[in-house]
This record gives sequence, structure tokens and C-alpha cells, in this order.
Amino acid sequence: MTPIRTVAIVGGVHGNEFSGIYAIRRYQQQPELIQRPSFSVSTLFANPQAHQANKRYLHSDLNRQFKTVDLNNPALANYEQSRAKVINQLLGPKENPKTDFVIDLHNTTSNMGACLIMTQAGPFYNQLAAYVKMVMPEAIISRDEDHFAREDHALLCTLGSYGVIVEVGPQSQSVLRQDVLEQMHEMTKHILDFVELYNTGTLPELPKRTEAYLYLHSIKLPMNEKGERLGMVHKNVQDNDYKAIAPGDPIFTLFDGTEVPYDGDTVVYPTFINEAAYYDNNLAMSLNDKVWIELE
Repeated sequence: MTPIRTVAIVGGVHGNEFSGIYAIRRYQQQPELIQRPSFSVSTLFANPQAHQANKRYLHSDLNRQFKTVDLNNPALANYEQSRAKVINQLLGPKENPKTDFVIDLHNTTSNMGACLIMTQAGPFYNQLAAYVKMVMPEAIISRDEDHFAREDHALLCTLGSYGVIVEVGPQSQSVLRQDVLEQMHEMTKHILDFVELYNTGTLPELPKRTEAYLYLHSIKLPMNEKGERLGMVHKNVQDNDYKAIAPGDPIFTLFDGTEVPYDGDTVVYPTFINEAAYYDNNLAMSLNDKVWIELE
């Protein structure tokens, strides 16, 4: 077991997601909240210019700029692409990172609760998931796109040797909610506590099986051949993140009142339902499978 010696907590990757920004500010004012004996912790405000403009991003989504090939491409030079290269030098470089573990803080407009999103698989992540779910039973564990190799991931948290996303909602863009911010602080505390216990070999007995959700794919809103929207997320699906959708269940309602059923052949679990930030791509939701994380 290789101990975690350096941790970075990142907020404000998206300038209009306020919870992570204010969490970072609190940690900078009260560093004792994040300090632990066995590792050092730094904080990073990732996209201050987008926050100043009260936008998710200025030119490109910063959280899609961290593939190794993109970080090494000097032709990618707009603000967020350039900012990603700066962050890569601060936390990485991705090929040989100086940061052992990155915790990236986000909030969503979707009714997802407090989610721990893991971008890779492995024993460290499995134990982390089991611990967080044990001490915070309401937490959702999401295995998001762990079929990608680390170098092919575009997310900032993959700059570290390990990395996770804390995603909490629902919270409208450019506002703060006390319950969401408190959940973010709680999950971050549990993650840091886990690292300390992991480093010192003092983890409690963990559950052998932990419920989780595995990302399958995303689906778009109904559109015509001109790319114009024809409908919206069905009212029975709205706000029901991680609630089962069975084949034939209504999933969209067209503007003429027609209901569109889910045409898959297995039960799925939606998340990021009607996420406001994804409307520029007409994304309606992501679909997941329910899985179990097994500890050896």
C-alpha cells in the first residue's frame, strides 16, 4: 500500500457553481478543517475568471480539457485550454503527478443529493466508496466512465494519481444553498478522514458490498431534423435521480402532449436529469446501471 502524501481540493472549475468556491474559501480561512497528520492539503480556485463573469466557462468547459494529448497540444490555447495547462503544472503533470489525490468539488441543478463520483476502479476507490457509504448512508456512489484509461479522461480530478468528484445537488446556478454546502463539507471531511485512516492502517471493518451506480450513456431531448427541441423530460422522471426507469416507462413528454417511453430493454437509473449546464448539448440525462462494489 502506497500512502497518500499530497491532496489537493479544487473548487470553481465551473464559475457559476458556487458551493465549491465557498468551500475552498472556508478551507483557506480555516485550514484546520482539512489538515490531517499523515498528508498535506492544498486548495485551488480553478476558474476565477469564469466566476467573475458569472458563467460556467468563458470559452470551453474547463472540466473537459485534461486528456493527456490535449494538455500537450500547444494549439489548444483559449482561456480554459490555457488554464488547464497551468493547472496541469500545479497539480500534475498528468504523466507523473506531484499530487497523489485530487478532490474536485461541484454542484448540479439535478436532484442528485451528495454523490461521490469515481473516475477509475481499483482497491483504493473500492475502500473509499465503502467507507463513505458507511459513515454517510445517504451518499450516492457513482462509478462514472471507469472504462476510460486515465490518460484519456478529460476531467481535472484525473491529474492526480487518484481523483474523485464530489457532486451535490440540487442547486441552481449562481446561488448558494446551505443544505448543499453542508453536504459538500460533510462528504469532503469523510474523504479526508478516509485518507488518514488508509495511510495509518487504521481503517475500521468496512462493508463487503457497497451499492453503486455505473455510468452507461447519456440521452438527448427529443429533437427534429433542424435540431429544435420537441419535448421535455417527463414529470415522473424529473427530480427522481437514481430512481428506476423500466422499459416502457414514459421518459419524455412532447409539446403536443405525446408521451415517449423508454425504449431500452433493461431497468436503468437516471442522473443529471435536466442539468441546466447540459442544455447547450440538448442532453436530458445520464443512464446508469446499479452495481455492487465488492471488497476482497
